[in-house]
Amino acid sequence: MRHTRKIGFIPYHFFPRERSGKGFTLIELLTVISIIGLLASIIFTSVNTEIKSAHAARAIAHLRKLDKALEIYYNDNNKYPDSGGNWDGLYTCWGDSSPDWIAGLVPNYILALPRSPNNSDACDGNYMYYSNGKDFKLIWNNAENVAKVIASYPNLADPQRSWAFGFYSPGGRDF
Repeated sequence: MRHTRKIGFIPYHFFPRERSGKGFTLIELLTVISIIGLLASIIFTSVNTEIKSAHAARAIAHLRKLDKALEIYYNDNNKYPDSGGNWDGLYTCWGDSSPDWIAGLVPNYILALPRSPNNSDACDGNYMYYSNGKDFKLIWNNAENVAKVIASYPNLADPQRSWAFGFYSPGGRDF
């Protein structure tokens, strides 16, 4: 049986002893956890910014490749693929949603129609195409980093939509 000296009603062994030097205090642990949390949030923010920049670069490459395929199609057929008066895309609320959203390009002019880098299945946030046969407009609707892209590449700005960028023929400017 352990013999304890009592101080009032509380046994002596319940009072704190001197630190043995092993372990951390609660304040030290909370400080370290808060510093780690702050560093993690900074890293997450910068990685998220870089992901959006990479998405924008990939979208520009996709749209440029489609623009070139459309020009070759035009040279061969004296017209652009007609979208039937709608904004067509893989996913769209303003036209036909289809994997073959620019009819006639695959496989003779491009191997496959690309999907937007954010892999969205909503009607905005995707590539869209509009053409009357004579002119066309190809955009990334509701694009990520649109202001940054337009600041770097003003010729990609959609004059009708501040939330989109892409390519268009001279007559497709106002679509």
